[in-house]
Amino acid sequence: MSRYRGPKLKIIRRLGTLPGLTTKKSNKINRPGKDGNANADTGKKLTEYGVRLEEKQKLKFNYGLSESQLFRYVKEARRRQGVTGLILLQLLEMRLDTLCFTLGFAKTMAQARQLVTHGHITVNKKVVNIPSFQCRLNDVISIKEQNSSKTLVENNLKKRQSSAIPAYLKFDQNKLEAIVMDYCDRDDVILQLDELLVIEHYSRR
Repeated sequence: MSRYRGPKLKIIRRLGTLPGLTTKKSNKINRPGKDGNANADTGKKLTEYGVRLEEKQKLKFNYGLSESQLFRYVKEARRRQGVTGLILLQLLEMRLDTLCFTLGFAKTMAQARQLVTHGHITVNKKVVNIPSFQCRLNDVISIKEQNSSKTLVENNLKKRQSSAIPAYLKFDQNKLEAIVMDYCDRDDVILQLDELLVIEHYSRR
């Protein structure tokens, strides 16, 4: 199953705000589809499976993952010791493209992925062009020493609309460089979802 490339506003009407998917907002308030108005009028609720599915879809669309990629992260989170839901979020937040998005180098996750694949980002002074690259504690993430790379990121930083950079990242804006100081806490993740329902969704696989 490949990444979604269809209408983004339709997705946020169904799932709510997804910071990594798009900065745009829909003027329509009903869920997409012919039953959107009907469900709102009748108060029809999703089934338990439907609720779990939507929470899973939030993760998938926000981080720009395929179904198989997300399932691999869930399996890895289960394998590690600790709270599985939090570990899943930490794995996703430590992806190189996610960190670039969190730092404000890009406006969306798709743009962050593009920054990485086009060779604009370095980790520990070496160019890394794999968006899913799993960063580690004390890794230094910076911009390639190239005017075009720096200009691109600086322009995005000026347009940054999200909240302050979380405490687990130490960012030097003059150097356009960040150090990964720690793993994220649950409160650091700006996406609104119940990650436990995602784990439950995959519990039978």
